[in-house]
Amino acid sequence: QVQLEESGGGLVQPGGSLRLSCATSASVYSIYATGWYRQAPGKEREFVARMDAGGTAELADSVRGRFTISRDNAKNRVTVYLQMRSLKPEDTAVYYCNVVLFGGYEEWGQGTQVTVSS
Repeated sequence: QVQLEESGGGLVQPGGSLRLSCATSASVYSIYATGWYRQAPGKEREFVARMDAGGTAELADSVRGRFTISRDNAKNRVTVYLQMRSLKPEDTAVYYCNVVLFGGYEEWGQGTQVTVSS
């Protein structure tokens, strides 16, 4: 079982920045992919960003050029980041961290609220 702890959400004005963090209990050697998804009120959860074990990143069209996904492997434990810039009101959502292990086990974080509003 993998524990995920998200942080970094909050209220920000349009054009502002936030960085989300997801600390995992998973070993870097066990992770197949890490990613971020979001769910806005009344909408389905959607893909935002993903990074595979080799470090290749993939971003949704709606956030490419504004968001960056990165990963830190300090002390053999993985922390995943989502740097968000030039935020727009339509980025408002609950953001969820996702981890997939080799073998197919998948875990989700509890979610962190991001609100973009003036």
